[in-house]
Formats: sequence, C-alpha cells, structure tokens
Amino acid sequence: MSVMTMWRLAGTIGHVAHGKSTVVKAISGVQTVRFKNELERNITIKLGYANAKIYKCSSPACERPASYRAYGSSKEDNPPCELCGQVMELVRHVSFVDCPGHDILMATMLNGAAVMDGALLLIAAQETCPQPQTSEHLAAVEIMRLKDIIILQVGVWVAGGSAQGLHSSARDPIPTSGKSDFTSPPQMIVIRSFDVNKPGSEVDELKGGVAGGSILQGVLRMHQEIEVRPGIITKDAEGRVKCIPIFSRIVSLFAEQNELQFAVPGGLIGVGLTVDPTLTRADRLVGQVLGQVGNLPDVYSELEINFFLLRRLLGVRSKEGEKQGKVGGRWGARGMEWGQ
Repeated sequence: MSVMTMWRLAGTIGHVAHGKSTVVKAISGVQTVRFKNELERNITIKLGYANAKIYKCSSPACERPASYRAYGSSKEDNPPCELCGQVMELVRHVSFVDCPGHDILMATMLNGAAVMDGALLLIAAQETCPQPQTSEHLAAVEIMRLKDIIILQVGVWVAGGSAQGLHSSARDPIPTSGKSDFTSPPQMIVIRSFDVNKPGSEVDELKGGVAGGSILQGVLRMHQEIEVRPGIITKDAEGRVKCIPIFSRIVSLFAEQNELQFAVPGGLIGVGLTVDPTLTRADRLVGQVLGQVGNLPDVYSELEINFFLLRRLLGVRSKEGEKQGKVGGRWGARGMEWGQ
C-alpha cells in the first residue's frame, strides 16, 4: 500500500438533521443509520461507520473536479472512468465516523472525535448559523486540536440561494497523508464493541466478541494474541478499584465487509476475538485500548490533568431568547468547584 493510498479517518460533525449521514451515504454508498431506534426516529444515536475509495481519472482530458470519483470500499482498484472510459487510479482510502448531532449525545460525538484525522463540518443553508451543536462540535474538535476541517454547506437549493461567496481560512482543507507507525507494538482505541450473536443461536454457532476502532500504531494480524486494558473493572472488599486485563486472540479482521489478514494504522477496523461476547456487548469496551500483550499503556487510578473550559455549556439547551450560560470554576480546598 503506497503513501497515496493510505487510510485516512474523517468525521462528520454539525447540528442535528444537517445531512451528516446523507453525505456519508452519498460518498460511500453506506447507510450508517442502522439500528431500529435510529430508523424510527430518523436520527443518528450510535457512532456510524463507512469506508470509501477515492479515485482519479488517468486521462488529462478529465479536469478537476469531474476527474475524481468516490465509491464504496468493495469497488475494484482500477475501474473505468464514467466520463471518458480511461482507467481510474485509486488515490485514497477514507473511513468515516458519522457522529450524532443531538445535544444529549455529545459524549458519543467526543468519543468519535478522539480517532479523527480530519472532519467535515456540515451547515444547512436553510437555517441560521451557527446552530447550537454546530458551535459545540466545532469547539470540541478544536479542543482535540484537529486542524483539517472542511466546511460543507448543504441544502443550498432548498434555501433558494447559491454557494458563491463562501470562504474558508483553512490553509489546506484536504487531509494530508501524514506518517503512520508500522513498526511499534500495535495499539487500537476501541470506540465500539458488539455481540454479533443472534438470539437463539446454538452453542456451536456462538462467536466471540467484536471490538471496533482505529489503530494508532503498529499492525494487527490474524491469530495474534492480544490484551485489552484496563479490562474488567471491579472493586475489592475495601472499595478500591481493581482492573483485570482481558487476554484474547484475533480470529477475524474486517474493514466493513472486506476480510483482512492484517490491519494497519488509519481507518476503521472490526476485530473479532475469542473473548466472551458478554464483555463486548452494548459498547462495554468503549474507551479501552487493545494491543500487543505486555506493550499497552499502564493503568492509573489517579490522574493529574490539564483541562479546557468551553465558553459555553456543551449539550445544554437554552430557552428561546436566552443566552447559554458560561462555564466558570474556582479551586477550593477540596478541589474544583463549578458554577455558572
């Protein structure tokens, strides 16, 4: 895999119902709204995933932007150009993390932002800007120090206007290839975990749990022995927190429906394990780190951190005509005391 075809991971952020899932489907062909409660309410609740391939026509006759095409991850590497029939070249793999836009789901959005290389900020032309979650999502990715952000104005035809006159101060809105570490011991942040077994499955049909996320460094391979930290978190008789690492073995690697023999940094990967699926059910491993046995970060029960205070409260609705409350705080004898 060349540098030009490296995986990059982009997130879709913005206010609720501004077309984040629709844009992902238009690029990748994947419907990220899948769960029953999401379909019934027509909103994104869980983090959605999709992979896409970006191609460029090899013919000089095809000019930008028409020379570029996006397809799903199952597309062959050198399809014919739809305009001139010449061979198209694969230039980039892109994985999308489709974040929910609802105000009560900010924690889910922040979880997805932790693995993004860049972001697509969607703004609906038919509504005033900024909407509450537009500001909150943008503030969140700024705290994450995400530099590559593309602003997409959608629904221009609905608003009866044009996109002319929009300007961006971004120095380069296209995420760059960056550098990936293939030699260090593998580490992957878990941002989703599943039990893929259907109710009523026979004992010999049961499969182990699945962890989904993005590899930070190193390479994960089939049949590799892995460790998950902090693992199972319990308390002893005295109330002290106790962490028991989970040890398992990789039995499958998937990028969407594409089965892999190994997985490299960037993109979204599903890792099938031999672990008890009850440990991965309902996102129970979210926030944990999966990687090579004995080479994961240490587990701490106490941390000293630097934190950022947002100028406005995240995920809090304000009544019409009222301003959102500012966040304030002061240090007291027993720690941080919060106020508005």
